[in-house]
Amino acid sequence: MTAVDVVLPCLDEVQALPWVLGRMPGWARPIVVDNGSTDGSAELARRLGATVVSAPEQGYGAACHAGLLASSAPLVAFMDCDASLDPRQLSRLVAALGDQSGEPNRASLQDRSGDAALAHLVVSRRMPLTRGAWPWHLRFANRVVAQRLSQRTGLRLRDVGPMRLAPTADLLALAIEDRRSGYPLETVVRAAEAGWRVTQVEVDYHPRTGRSKVTGTPLGAARAVRDMSRVLAR
Repeated sequence: MTAVDVVLPCLDEVQALPWVLGRMPGWARPIVVDNGSTDGSAELARRLGATVVSAPEQGYGAACHAGLLASSAPLVAFMDCDASLDPRQLSRLVAALGDQSGEPNRASLQDRSGDAALAHLVVSRRMPLTRGAWPWHLRFANRVVAQRLSQRTGLRLRDVGPMRLAPTADLLALAIEDRRSGYPLETVVRAAEAGWRVTQVEVDYHPRTGRSKVTGTPLGAARAVRDMSRVLAR
């Protein structure tokens, strides 16, 4: 049985897929969620051995949730599919759950499944390797979101990073509703309100391959801010 399913929302990432899938740990099953690619991303992902599912509804959150529904491992992770994050560093998030061997303890996961007091969300904090990896205006916007998140939940997070990890059954029970850019933020908000333990782990952040579909344009950035503001206003 696969230890961790890794959900990879994908929209035209044919250039990044070989690097991302080639660095996937052996204990992880990559689930590439095609969100309407027209560049052959889905076909390439299948050839490279990934599980591919389709998310016809447009939106980052829609792709994430489709991948969550397709997950069957005790743990599910999420990360971008643009080569900005190294799948090998998923082991840092797994270790933060308490098992230092690098693989999750399935017995302990089964024991605590459904227990909100013991549920655990691990969220990445991006550490850019170059200035161009994370432009200053996006870092500033992220800082503002983190401050508002702290005011809402009391959590002291420095980043709401796109690489995150949680027990699959517990995450499904949160019933996350956002289907756009607010999905990661709503995950943290709902986890905190449900009494989960939330931990932050540093990961390297590389310059992405290709242009971001979420924040690569002023319109995309504005939509992301709107989506996250909506989540915090609920």
